[in-house]
Amino acid sequence: MTITLERQAGPREAGPLRERYARIKAENPKARIRNVAQQMSVSELELVAANCGDIQSTLLREPAQDIFKQLGSLGRVMALTRNDWCVHERHGKYEDIRAGKTMGIVLGPDIDLRVFFSEWKSAWAVSDGGRLSIQFFDAAGGAIHKVYVTGETDVDAYHALVRQFADPHPAWPAIIPLQAARDDTLPQAPAQLRADWLAMEDTHQFHGLLKRHNVSRLAALRGAGADLAQEVSNDTAERMLQDVAARDIPFMCFVGNRGMIQIHTGPVRKLMRMGPWFNVLEPHFNLHLDTTAIVSTWIVNKPTVDGWVTSVECYAGDGGLIAQFFGARKPGVPELADWRNLLAGYCPVPLAA
Repeated sequence: MTITLERQAGPREAGPLRERYARIKAENPKARIRNVAQQMSVSELELVAANCGDIQSTLLREPAQDIFKQLGSLGRVMALTRNDWCVHERHGKYEDIRAGKTMGIVLGPDIDLRVFFSEWKSAWAVSDGGRLSIQFFDAAGGAIHKVYVTGETDVDAYHALVRQFADPHPAWPAIIPLQAARDDTLPQAPAQLRADWLAMEDTHQFHGLLKRHNVSRLAALRGAGADLAQEVSNDTAERMLQDVAARDIPFMCFVGNRGMIQIHTGPVRKLMRMGPWFNVLEPHFNLHLDTTAIVSTWIVNKPTVDGWVTSVECYAGDGGLIAQFFGARKPGVPELADWRNLLAGYCPVPLAA
């Protein structure tokens, strides 16, 4: 069963989109749909809804939480979350899924997610040349999260999920542009921000600190003091990945967008540079980091009840967070000494301890 915005019954927008898409793909067959959408000055969702190229799409009924809670029925899949500068792909099964009205979480040993449903707008089943997926989009038509069928997926369960949630009356998506991210230069009260930073007992309290001081992440880093947050060379993320691979240090990699954060925990070994992209290429985890997009890199140092926790954070030119890296740890467990020592070695100024 496929309920789509079909070619013969589609809106007036669909035909011209398909024609323009076909011309661009003919010139650059390997171009990703996100890049083609940018070139066309449209959203990725519009190209999906228009069934461009080899795409056949099915709009799924809201709310997306109902679909999300059933992803575990598919077995092992590939979960993909990305922003403009970094792609995070993780193979595994959706386990321990919790989906509330605005927030959600997945806490499986392989798929580890933090979900912000308030940013989710629509869900689609997509076949792209036979490659099956469930894709979730925001109001601006940007992809928040994608779930791909693999050779280990229960394909019958996938089709059953699509049949269950297929919208019998699909509508052309309304696209609402998102507001640009705010990037304040400095907090108005850096001394109080520093005091509140030093009073933290959990890294998750950092979000509340930003709200209290009404600043962006980057503005808080600029105002905290070098022993708590210091800017380092923009090759630090690549250097760190090479070092953790060489020293077999398990770490955590966070990549996200407005609606999702996806996390990998564990060691890595296979690294490869491909043009502007520095890649981790493990069988179960792939990371594609556009290092040319990194405008600033910070070592960040936060106090917790378990001791200090340090991270590497990479930012783009608009102040957007590209990726975060921590040493592998669980609540109640101190930070890995090998990770702490590695990051301290990158710092020109000693970290608070």
